[in-house]
Amino acid sequence: MLFPERLHQFTKEHADALAALACGLFLFCGWFALHLGFLGWALLLLPIAYVIGGYESAREGLTTLIKEKELDVDLLMIVAALGAAGLGLWRREYYLIIDGAILILIFAISGALEGYAMQRTERSIRSLMSLTQDTARVVRRGNEEVIPIKQLQVGDEIIVKPGELIPTDAVIVEGYSTLNQAAITGESLPVEKTVGDEVFAGTLNGYGALKLKLHQPPESSLIQRVIRLVQQAQTETPPSQQFIERFERGYARVIVIAGILLLILPPFLWNWDWETAIYRALTFLVVASPCALMAAIMPTLLSGIANGARQGILFKNGAQLEMIGKVRAIAFDKTGTLTTGLLEVCEVIPTSEYTKADVLKAAASVESRSEHPLGLAIVKAAKNLDWQAATEVQAFPGQGIVGMIDNQEVLAGKNDFVKKYVANLPKNLIEIATNLELQGKTVVWIAEKRWGDGELGAPTTEREWGLGAMGRWGGGEIERWGERFHPTIPLTQHQVLGIIAIADTVRSQAAETMSRLKKLGIEQIVMLTGDNQKTAESVAQELGVDRVYAELLPEDKLHVIRRLQQEYKTVAMVGDGINDAPALAQASVGIAMGTAGSDVALETADIVLMADRLEKIEVAIRLGKRTQAIVKQNITIALGFIILLLIGNFLGEINLPIGVVGHEGSTVLVTLSGLRLLKN
Repeated sequence: MLFPERLHQFTKEHADALAALACGLFLFCGWFALHLGFLGWALLLLPIAYVIGGYESAREGLTTLIKEKELDVDLLMIVAALGAAGLGLWRREYYLIIDGAILILIFAISGALEGYAMQRTERSIRSLMSLTQDTARVVRRGNEEVIPIKQLQVGDEIIVKPGELIPTDAVIVEGYSTLNQAAITGESLPVEKTVGDEVFAGTLNGYGALKLKLHQPPESSLIQRVIRLVQQAQTETPPSQQFIERFERGYARVIVIAGILLLILPPFLWNWDWETAIYRALTFLVVASPCALMAAIMPTLLSGIANGARQGILFKNGAQLEMIGKVRAIAFDKTGTLTTGLLEVCEVIPTSEYTKADVLKAAASVESRSEHPLGLAIVKAAKNLDWQAATEVQAFPGQGIVGMIDNQEVLAGKNDFVKKYVANLPKNLIEIATNLELQGKTVVWIAEKRWGDGELGAPTTEREWGLGAMGRWGGGEIERWGERFHPTIPLTQHQVLGIIAIADTVRSQAAETMSRLKKLGIEQIVMLTGDNQKTAESVAQELGVDRVYAELLPEDKLHVIRRLQQEYKTVAMVGDGINDAPALAQASVGIAMGTAGSDVALETADIVLMADRLEKIEVAIRLGKRTQAIVKQNITIALGFIILLLIGNFLGEINLPIGVVGHEGSTVLVTLSGLRLLKN
């Protein structure tokens, strides 16, 4: 990018801050010129400060006045500043022009800071769109064609190769594979899909090639619905923001009307002269201007944001720092949030004849040839053991895997798969496996073929054994390949080595965090997940979660959040995946796990836990509650000063300079009060 383009982009992104900086510079130069007695230069520089610092506020204020017939704080601020300048010129008390410029400068700085704090990125939709393919491979007239997604029609057949993203929602008509649906449903394990099953756009195909048939228009796909839900939830103005806008306009209207009445009525009611009435009315506009009220909120929120950033908590919206202190219910996504999102071996149970190391080594030998997530978890668990990779490995999709190690056959797989090789599984292991599965864990059985002694000795190669109809070793009678073996003597048998339990492990700090949140006053803790009910209930029981909603799609999570908001008003949602984006956007406060979180979750959420530490949620809530308390204190101080100054002005006990000093003093005081949040 060329320098002029970079400069243009920089000025566009930081226009408010640059305007405030220029306003301050011209204000200082004007004050310095006035101090040195160069009145002409002062009267040239100070109006420039007014124009630069007050242009945006004046434009917004006049736009609101003309289009909406409403007065707001922006216009009131300009009127107060111009009133001070006009009075200074009239009475030749030119320092009043500086007072007006200071008012504008303070408001310009506040607007710039608010713009930085409140700015919400629009990259979330672009991040969602990156999950969808631009093209699809379609079979037409017997040939494969690559066409844009928008040209797909219901009934088209689509080819998806291993490792590719599913381009749009469709139904499998040919093939078998496992799909990683974590981006859509949040399921921690890849899901096996075969003919007749529906697949979703944005999910990742595994090892098998698939032929799909389009059963609905591409714009009706699940990922497109997620995009629309995020857009809708983000554009809804929260009630708190509506209240703030109404308050600002109501306050400005009252002050302007009161200023006009103070200008007109006293000469008739109390025989004030018109000069005094005008002077008191202008002083009223200055002391009643809401700078202190504005400073009561934004510096406090910005200090809290800085505090949170130092602790690994990114508040993307200043209002949400205050909002999180009001949260009464929190909904957690399970996979990647309450759990690590990574499969790990959690238990190894051998039979009495073997050790845990024996089971792990045998399993790792065959699973090292597999790309299945369960196999990767087993290999990782056995990384410190001495084992060799199996040969002649054959995978049975959805069932298990078989391989040869030193002329011995080892197999790993599901219960039903192992039963084909082992006549009677150990009863104690069956009971243990059943309990583990009820806890939401996946159980892998490990067995090994033991060579027996035939009439003329054991065979030396696989080819000398007969292959059964299923392509595996048989027991009992075998098909004879030569005269060396008696056809009726059982030469081999399979024996179970043990079982391995694999699960998406719960975060170590999750249970303690749930307990602390309840002590902090959170009334309801809810878990939302796309996983099955058994797994969800197992995790919920371990953590002490109040409610569980399982087998949810993204739009289902959104509906749950809406129901919780009806019951508890202020609800936080904690998630990390694309599937959480609509719920994060709908929640009163959306919290994303930063390191593991998807781009769209991070961009949609109001708060990001950069270190992926759940205990930071408690820190964020405590910071929010402290922010609430300081904001209330600051508002009380600001209103107190305004009331005292107004009374003094009405009684004639203060002049305009004292009013400005009181006004600026209260602003500085509440600003310093807000900076207390910089301390942990």
